[in-house]
Amino acid sequence: MAYPPKTPSLSSIESAIQLLSRRDHGRYELCQKLQMKGYDELEVEKALQFCIEHQYLDDLRFARSQVRQAIYKGHGERRIRQELMQKRVEESAIDQALTDEATDWFELARQVALKKYKGHKAKEAREYAKQVRFLQYRGYSYEQIEYALSAIKEI
Repeated sequence: MAYPPKTPSLSSIESAIQLLSRRDHGRYELCQKLQMKGYDELEVEKALQFCIEHQYLDDLRFARSQVRQAIYKGHGERRIRQELMQKRVEESAIDQALTDEATDWFELARQVALKKYKGHKAKEAREYAKQVRFLQYRGYSYEQIEYALSAIKEI
């Protein structure tokens, strides 16, 4: 037996503020969460507008936060950009957030490689390819990967 959709007990604005009080959200992400809670499109848009007007919701601030977290995790620019695009953050906000963080991607790739491989340089082509794939998955360009892997000294 299917149950009818539960009507939310809070207003859409209250629910949005409650979600934003825990952590920053992007506009699209907040919209999705409010819709999953059962609010109709008009209520969701009303809540989003309220949050934007009162500066509770800011895609640029959200993008900056996501960029900082991803850099801390050792992710490269490509992966960060892709994840923010999936969260439907505007490209201009992504560019601004990445510019504001001013990260040396080559050095970050080197640090990630040193941490992962603990200074063990690949001895075989297969092992080297595995290291390259790992750093590609992390979001680094081939030039950054070459730099990072060449920095590993043979032990």
